[in-house]
Amino acid sequence: MKAGAERPERPAGVEQGPPGWASDVLAELLRESGIEYVALNPGSSYRGLHDSLVNHLGNERPQMLLCLHEEHAVAIAHGYAKVSDRPLAVALHSNVGLMHASMAIFNAFCDRVPMLLLGASGPLDAARRRPWIDWLHTATDQAALVRPFLKWDDQPLSPAAAYDALRQAEMVTRSVPRAPTYVCFDASVLEAELDPSQPLPRLAGWDPAVAPEPPQRTVAEVAARLLRAERPVLLIGRTDRSERGWEERMQLAETLEAQVFTHPKLPAAFPNRHPLHAAPPSTFTSPQLREALEEADAVLALDWLDLGGTLGGSEEVAAKTISVTLDHQLHNGWGKESFAPAAVGLRLAADVDATVGALVRELPPARRSGWPSIAKPPRAAVEGSAGGELGVADIAAALEGAVGETEICLVRVPNSWAGDHWAADHPLDMLGADGGEGIGSGLGMAIGAALALRESDRLAVAVLGDGDYVMGANALWTAAHYGIRLLVIVANNRSFFNDEIHQQRVAEIRSRPTENRWIGQRIADPDVDLAALARAQGVAGHGPIASREALARTVPDALAEARAGAAVVVDVRVGASLEAETSRAASHSERG
Repeated sequence: MKAGAERPERPAGVEQGPPGWASDVLAELLRESGIEYVALNPGSSYRGLHDSLVNHLGNERPQMLLCLHEEHAVAIAHGYAKVSDRPLAVALHSNVGLMHASMAIFNAFCDRVPMLLLGASGPLDAARRRPWIDWLHTATDQAALVRPFLKWDDQPLSPAAAYDALRQAEMVTRSVPRAPTYVCFDASVLEAELDPSQPLPRLAGWDPAVAPEPPQRTVAEVAARLLRAERPVLLIGRTDRSERGWEERMQLAETLEAQVFTHPKLPAAFPNRHPLHAAPPSTFTSPQLREALEEADAVLALDWLDLGGTLGGSEEVAAKTISVTLDHQLHNGWGKESFAPAAVGLRLAADVDATVGALVRELPPARRSGWPSIAKPPRAAVEGSAGGELGVADIAAALEGAVGETEICLVRVPNSWAGDHWAADHPLDMLGADGGEGIGSGLGMAIGAALALRESDRLAVAVLGDGDYVMGANALWTAAHYGIRLLVIVANNRSFFNDEIHQQRVAEIRSRPTENRWIGQRIADPDVDLAALARAQGVAGHGPIASREALARTVPDALAEARAGAAVVVDVRVGASLEAETSRAASHSERG
């Protein structure tokens, strides 16, 4: 094991025998399902399961990951799933733990990642409740707190029902479209002694559903449309992390000679330095994308994020658009994270990766003799920020100059990070955003991604805003405790700066003083010592860094520390008045 969870707590005197309690069987089921870790903040409601993980399974496969907040536990599972496409389990203590975790669950749901949430409630049988505490921590329908952003949930009331529910939750979350599932166990069920005369079934046939492919006739029709097109466009959205899928998407684009666009809020889906990648990824419709859509004679949208907003209500563009997605299966009307409805010429309810593979097999060889090699092109230099203050572009340039041959996974970047700041040549080069724009998730997701990369040579790196960092700083304790290596660079402008731009815009509209935009936004007087927060959790902390010279010295050293197995934080003081940053944030705020 090269990195991650290298110092597990090993219980004493444990010899695994046959299960004696309901929670023992559930713990065994987690192991049989391949769940590697259970991220948790302790709670008495699931104490039976906690005991089974420790004293029945020996805290191994799955191993517990102690977190200091439920929100961090869910964010760690979120980052892990973005790398691996596999779920972690998260144990949540009764209604109060679920409330703590709710924002992170919303992020994971919006980001369409698999996750197995294990809840617990005090006994529904009132006669079994302990005075006071069990009454506070019992809910008749606990999942109602988060059901609008779950794929499936259950609250079983017997050991046999609990076993079936956990089986189904694990199967459902791994089936596309993926999203978190939740099982709320009654505490009295978890602590029930097994009746040897009524053995629980060991059910087979609980593998995830096979990803649906479009019918062959439809594949042939779509392939014919795309081949006839002289100016095809590919909008590549949500995809899996496999190298095979990456290669098939390149093959499809090259066969069609299509212009390709990708989305910065989603993980890398196509090499952004490929000749066919038409413009830097942009959250909102860029002029290049708008022009390409208007001129295109066929548009293939592969689970594109906010397709309706991108098409902009144009009937002409909609008529030539083919949309491939299963995302509608998760839309329930409570929230509007499904985005604007999109009228399209042809809608395929099929898995994106399976559809691309089918199209590649249907299409003839590429219409050109070959494209320039993009396996390992030279890294393009990133220009730093203009002026005297440091900016996010300087962080990108310093990181670019320091990585050398090190393969990194850029887990998160701030809103002011430009789409051309980083090269994506592999599906793990960039992981996009958090799904729901819920601030405070960055550190947990970085730790989860680093955990999933523990057996690889790829290093997890996150560039976070200072507001995001301070909300989740104690998540770093988990990284330190379990020896999880990663590098976190904080773009610290001492402000919730995006909201400064919002206040500036409102003041301009109302003809009021814009110089007051900072009030209620600035994280200053006193400044927060971000490096000291890291060191307080047992993590290496550097900074504050306030010059390009210091940045150029510190980033290579911090990378070397992380490569050697440490978790490292670098506090970089970026300006809150840079024109480039202001311009990007203003662009975000127009539609944000």
